[in-house]
Amino acid sequence: MKRICIIGGGQLAWMMGDAAESLGLKLIIQTPHPTDPAVPIASETIFASIDDAIATTQLAACCDVITFENEFINLEALMPLAQQGVCFRPPLDALAPLLDKYHQRSYFQSIGLPQPDFRILEGEISQQPLNIPAFDEHSITLNELVFPLVIKARRHGYDGQGTFIIKDKNSFDETWKKLGKIPVLLEEFIPFERELAVIAARSVTGEVVVYPVVETQQENQVCRRVFAPARISATVVREIEAIARTLLNSLQAVGVFGIELFLTSNGKILVNEVSPRTHNSGHFSLDACETSQFEMHLRAVAGLPLGSPALQCESAVMVNLLGYEYSQNDYQEKRQKLATIPNSFIHWYGKTESRPGRKLGHVTVLLDSKEETQAQAIAQQIESLWYSC
Repeated sequence: MKRICIIGGGQLAWMMGDAAESLGLKLIIQTPHPTDPAVPIASETIFASIDDAIATTQLAACCDVITFENEFINLEALMPLAQQGVCFRPPLDALAPLLDKYHQRSYFQSIGLPQPDFRILEGEISQQPLNIPAFDEHSITLNELVFPLVIKARRHGYDGQGTFIIKDKNSFDETWKKLGKIPVLLEEFIPFERELAVIAARSVTGEVVVYPVVETQQENQVCRRVFAPARISATVVREIEAIARTLLNSLQAVGVFGIELFLTSNGKILVNEVSPRTHNSGHFSLDACETSQFEMHLRAVAGLPLGSPALQCESAVMVNLLGYEYSQNDYQEKRQKLATIPNSFIHWYGKTESRPGRKLGHVTVLLDSKEETQAQAIAQQIESLWYSC
C-alpha cells in the first residue's frame, strides 16, 4: 500500500478520503488542528503548522510521496528534503514559479500565456513621486495611475483575501496602507464577459488530461457558483485546453492544477491565476465526472494511470455553502431541505464554526440538459434555501 502524505488538512484533503480508500492508498496528514476536516480520514496525523519543515521531515520518514492541499508552504525550507531524495509531487521546482503572484505572472509571460498587463509595486514610498511602469511602454507617477486597477498581495491570498479592485486614488492609498505598503502586484482591470476555470492533471509519465471548462460566478472575489460545462464556443474550449497543456508540460508538473481565466467581450482568453492543487472550481467532478479531481490527483501523485475527466451527465451546477453569520451551527435543517432537490449531492466539511464567507460545504446538482436558465434557477433555489433566515 502506498503512503501519501498531504501537507494541509482542510476540505480539499478531506475530499481525497474516499478516493484513497478505493485506490488502496494510505493518507497521512500534516495539519495544525485536531478539528481540521481531513483529520478523521487520515491513517495518521502530525499536528503542526503547514509551513513547519521540521514536522515535514518527520512526515517524510513514514511516506512514499508528499503532496499539498494548499500553497502556503515554506518552499525554501523544503528544498533540502528534496535534495535528500524525498519525493514531492508536484515537484518543488514546479511550485517555485507559482507561489508568489508576481513570479507567477512573470512565468506566464516567459512561456507565452495570454494574461492581463501587470507591474510590481515595491515597498514603502517616499515623499518624492514614485515612477511605476504603466500598462504600456512608458512610465507614470503614482498620481497618474489609470483606474480601475487590481492590487494583489504577492503571497497567501485566497477566497478573495489579498485581492482588491481599486477604483480611485483614495482607495489605492487606503488599501496599500492597510497592506502595510509591502510589495504588491498591480494588474490591469479586465471587464470580462465571463469568468472561466479548468482543472487539468499531469501524470509522472507526462500524460495530461483536461476537465470540461466551467463558468464560475464570484461575489467579493469569492466563488459562489460553478456551471459545468461553460456555455462557450468550441474554439474557446480548445484554446483553454492548449493553455492548460502548455502550462503543465512547461512546469513538468505532477498532479492536479486549477486554472482561472477571463473571457472578454471580444472573445479573448486571459489567464487570471493558477493554483497548484485541487481547486474549488473542480468540486463538481466529485459527482458529475467519471473521475473526480481528488481521485485524479491521487492517481497522478501515486504514479497510477490517470482516469477519465468526462462528464457523466449533460451538465451540473455547484454552489458553495458559505457562512453568513458567526455561530456554532451544523445547519442540519437547511441541509435536509437542500437534499430534497432532485439529483443533489451535499458535501458538508464538518467545520465547527461558521463565519461570514467561510466555506462550510457545497451542493452539486446533476442536470439532464445544457439549458443555462435551468442551471441558474437551480443555483438560485439552493441559495434561497441556504441564506434564508
